[in-house]
Amino acid sequence: MSDLDVPLRPKRKKTLVDFFVQFRWVVVIFVVLRISCTIYVLIYLGDLKSEWKSYDRRKKEHDENVKKAVKRLNERNPSKDGLVCTARMPWTVVGMRNVDYKRARHFEVDLSAFRNIIEIDKKRMIARVEPLVNMGQIIKATVPMNLAFAVVAELDDLTVGGLNNGFGIQGSSHIYGLFADTIMSYEIGLADGRVVRATKDNEYSDLYYAIPWSQGMLGLLVSAEIKLIPIKEYMRLTNKLLKGKLRHIAQAYMDAFAPRDGDQDNPEKVPDFVETMLYNPTEAVCMTGRYASKEEAKKKGNVINNCGRFLLGWMMPPNISLLKATQGEAIRNYYHENHVIQDMLVPLYKVGDALEWVHREMEVYPLWVCPHRLFRLPLKTMIYPEPGFEQHKRQGDTHYAQMYTDVGVYYAPGPILRGEVFDGAEAVRKLEKWLIENHGFQPQYAVSELNEKDFWRMFDGSLYEKARRKYKAVGTFMSVYYKSKKGRKTEKEVAEAEKEVAELETPEVEGT
Repeated sequence: MSDLDVPLRPKRKKTLVDFFVQFRWVVVIFVVLRISCTIYVLIYLGDLKSEWKSYDRRKKEHDENVKKAVKRLNERNPSKDGLVCTARMPWTVVGMRNVDYKRARHFEVDLSAFRNIIEIDKKRMIARVEPLVNMGQIIKATVPMNLAFAVVAELDDLTVGGLNNGFGIQGSSHIYGLFADTIMSYEIGLADGRVVRATKDNEYSDLYYAIPWSQGMLGLLVSAEIKLIPIKEYMRLTNKLLKGKLRHIAQAYMDAFAPRDGDQDNPEKVPDFVETMLYNPTEAVCMTGRYASKEEAKKKGNVINNCGRFLLGWMMPPNISLLKATQGEAIRNYYHENHVIQDMLVPLYKVGDALEWVHREMEVYPLWVCPHRLFRLPLKTMIYPEPGFEQHKRQGDTHYAQMYTDVGVYYAPGPILRGEVFDGAEAVRKLEKWLIENHGFQPQYAVSELNEKDFWRMFDGSLYEKARRKYKAVGTFMSVYYKSKKGRKTEKEVAEAEKEVAELETPEVEGT
């Protein structure tokens, strides 16, 4: 069997759930889209109301809401109440994991009021925002000013808090890194009731570096200052058809944004945006974009794409939370077992290996491929570059950052489409093992089969665990592993795990 051959599998018997999934589009088009549209209208009106408030009023409301959240946190009785979590309903979370940790006894802090853009500071080129501000909201506020976040995730429903504490990537990440890399400061409510501002160079710098990928389990994020960049009115988009074997496509993708001469910081050689879609094992389209002014866009020969949608298209996309709320447990479990919703973050030079692995083990198309920088930082964070990467001088790397790529796998595997048996849980276990062996990472929004030992083989927990102890998160907030873990978490299980962690010695924090 060659490297690209896929194994033969027996036929799979269909169930009633298959029927419901097949015709789920009826519910989505005639029910979900209409309700979703109403929700978006209400959200838009709420955003307008927030915009009309003065800076002083927004600042005053923010300070009052912080006091309420801290007061609520201080009301918790550690001996009687469960671990702290937000009051956000599980189905509103934009992620594929079942939020099972809330089934155990827990102590809720309501942060639903934290959805205002507090300030846009053009002089400092930062936006100070609350954690429930989403990408659609920030785009509406900044783009008319010819400003934008350096990294703007492409789904409007994704919030600053979710992207900040978890995983955020976009077509500009090959320049600016992941969403968390664009955060200038965090305002955090700690377990002991203090509210602190953490930056990369103040007394809370260890907390600053520990927060990304912590899933909010070090404290309550109440605001963040995020980097803004200047933008132009248009984007000059170039679509390039790539044909050949997967490794040839991978190399052409690398060449689109990573100069072979190593001149990675030259804006003349590196586009502002890049991403690639693979439609099958031999064909892909690489999309690169550069900002363009109105004058440039209107030059002779250029075609302006005035996107317009008819029929029900203007209602798209459906609200993700509403889609989850209308699935039901049977359909949700069906997707877990028969679909793949995963991202693989791998070193750029291994992208060809990753594409071949996905084809062989999952046979999912289309695949979304997007590069991002993984910076070398003063402290070793949960995700980190390969040790000594800078000595190899590989394509895309610089002395201060290793180039990674995200391989997004979001669809039904080939065996499922052909009616064959496919074990989704086993496929995810193989994916996670491959990532660990290749210094890759799996975003925590996705369904994971990792046990605790392998979770901390994939991620480095030294700085995170030290911050948990220093800022008294142990016994107040759940461990990030138990929040990410698949399956139901009983109160006893979590309490015993927290007790065990509390009794361990604080690990040393390694530098990179």
